[in-house]
Amino acid sequence: MRRELRRRLELADSFGEVFKVVKSAVQEVLGVRRAGLELILMDLPDKVGALHQVGSNAIIMNRRYLEALLKSAKDKLEINSYIFSILLHEYLHSLGILDEDEARMLSLRVIRETLGEDHPAYRIAVRGLDKLDSMLGQEVGAGEADAELVKDFDTDNTQYIG
Repeated sequence: MRRELRRRLELADSFGEVFKVVKSAVQEVLGVRRAGLELILMDLPDKVGALHQVGSNAIIMNRRYLEALLKSAKDKLEINSYIFSILLHEYLHSLGILDEDEARMLSLRVIRETLGEDHPAYRIAVRGLDKLDSMLGQEVGAGEADAELVKDFDTDNTQYIG
């Protein structure tokens, strides 16, 4: 399973594909799953990579951090690993794990057991957003763009209505 998840994450071409890997990893390690989440990109304050408001069906990712990452990343795997670690942490919150320390520890456990400690996602989860924090003032403008809903994010329970 580890090899397959690593391959799927490396090849993922969208937020939705990365999120499917997140959900598979959490299901594998913790045995829990939920569907029906949305991803919203918007400018958030520094030090906030993403958030999930309790009771909502949305994960809000800091667009400024994402833009900084896209400008600085060495390759697609680094980008996908960052997105994976952020979505994993917020997905755990959406499953009812509200304590930040518990969500952080469970994120590390899920990554360690499914991708391995040698995977970039593990290093990112351990290190946090330090790398991107240092770049925000240098490469990414403050920005005040509206929120952007990511299409086809969590399609597991999407039904076709014709």
